[in-house]
Amino acid sequence: MSRVAIVTGAARGVGAAVVRQLAEDGWSVVALDLCADLPGVPYPLGTREELRQLAEEHPGAVRDVVADVRDSEALAEAVRVAEVEFGGLDAAVGAAAVMAGGSPLWETSDTELDLLFDIGVRGVSNLARAAVPAMLRRPEPRAGRFVALASAAAHRGLYHLAGYNAAKHAVVGLIRGLATDLRGTGINATAVSPGSTRTAMLTATAAYYDLDDVEEFAGHQVVERLLEPEEVAAAVRWLCDERASAVTGTVVHADGGFTA
Repeated sequence: MSRVAIVTGAARGVGAAVVRQLAEDGWSVVALDLCADLPGVPYPLGTREELRQLAEEHPGAVRDVVADVRDSEALAEAVRVAEVEFGGLDAAVGAAAVMAGGSPLWETSDTELDLLFDIGVRGVSNLARAAVPAMLRRPEPRAGRFVALASAAAHRGLYHLAGYNAAKHAVVGLIRGLATDLRGTGINATAVSPGSTRTAMLTATAAYYDLDDVEEFAGHQVVERLLEPEEVAAAVRWLCDERASAVTGTVVHADGGFTA
């Protein structure tokens, strides 16, 4: 029987790369995304067509679900889809997040802070509250995995992005606490902190800094280039594997040396 995962923020970027890599490994995946733009987010978000195409790449293995991570009942329903259609749940990956900022903290609006925390932090919490009970329903010995996408911003202050810094620090805190709550259950909780990765979110960040080319971010990383979503997804893929049993309550820095 194949292992089963749910991935949020799945329509594109790192989330989509995670879905593809898990499906290539034989997983069944519920791929979830809002598939709509949001007021206060100054760039287009993933689309319904992108999510549909992702599912069509892996017929029978990937089930696309349109849902908002801020809606706990919608996440609970997505987990039910995993259990009913695929027979259970073994891993949950919280990749949904948005970028908002461009001003010092004292000029940051409540709208921006609400978006950053409601999607990037509460969305991870909502996913855990929906997914962990399903993973606990798996018989022992378990090899459950909960992985959240944090950021290099969880470990280093970024200019005019204090709200984003705070949200990503909170994700790491949630993971450390969750891992402790899961002590002895066979379910591990970890975070992956990417560096500057070639995504729509990075393009939006470049606009905050009036940069003409996202390649200017490459100089902040030891590898001296931008990362590709597939490179970050590879870290998530490994953490979801049953063989990653020794890793929990910590952060994997898939950041190209950003925080070195």
